[in-house]
Amino acid sequence: MKESAHRRQMLKYQVMKLLTQGALLLSLAALITVIVFILVRGLPYVNLQLLFGEYSSKNPTIKPALIGTLYLVLISIVIAAPLGIGSAIFLTEYTNNKRRLIHIIRIAVETLAGIPSIVYGIFGYLVFVIALGFKYSLIGGGITLAVMILPVIVRSTEESLLAVPRSLREGSLALGSSKVRTIFSVVLPCAASGIVTSLILAIGRVISESAVLILTIGMVVNKMPKDFASPGTSLALDVYYFGSHGYPEQAAATGVVLLVLVVSINIMATIIGKIYGKGELADG
Repeated sequence: MKESAHRRQMLKYQVMKLLTQGALLLSLAALITVIVFILVRGLPYVNLQLLFGEYSSKNPTIKPALIGTLYLVLISIVIAAPLGIGSAIFLTEYTNNKRRLIHIIRIAVETLAGIPSIVYGIFGYLVFVIALGFKYSLIGGGITLAVMILPVIVRSTEESLLAVPRSLREGSLALGSSKVRTIFSVVLPCAASGIVTSLILAIGRVISESAVLILTIGMVVNKMPKDFASPGTSLALDVYYFGSHGYPEQAAATGVVLLVLVVSINIMATIIGKIYGKGELADG
């Protein structure tokens, strides 16, 4: 009886193992297919004219998109990083006896993190483009993106802070350090790897976002933005524009540039996490 039950358990285990391996192979095959297709179609058209040349109808360029993407990253991170990190510090360090408040705030953060990006785009359009009179501008799109990535930064930073052992806080306080000094001298350095990683991944999401920007920055692909108040474009919007206006080669080439940037950002986040992780182990 026991032997037959053991065989059934082993059979279930083998079936589940095969199913999970099959799912992994299918996922990898889909990912590799997309990457190879984009590289094969777009890599031959990546050149200096596309990256840095002057725009013309025959030879479009993504130079305005590169500048616009840089502006959007700067605006969104400058706004979202201090707010997100500060909110996470408040939730983990100053609300120990307010569990109901923490629960409500976390539900709100999780809800914001799950909202589709097009909803943020409508919010940005109604608030910044129309109500506040920003019109189509990079500043309006950047602020909307900051609102969108704020829940991601809050949750990631909070998890990093919660992973810091309580004993480190208690030891610092026992030695006479204030609460603020303990946070900035002990807690934040220990959680730095997770915080930096969350910021880098947030930058990756800003770079790859398109739905929010269609409604907020105007998608002007043939002019360089003069400042933050100017309309503009981004790499993700250029892919959409080139693909829908008869430039399939340029759309694929822009996709290659976008893919390289996103992969580079993810690799950078992994490397920084490992470097900080080794540093924390060495300090320990």
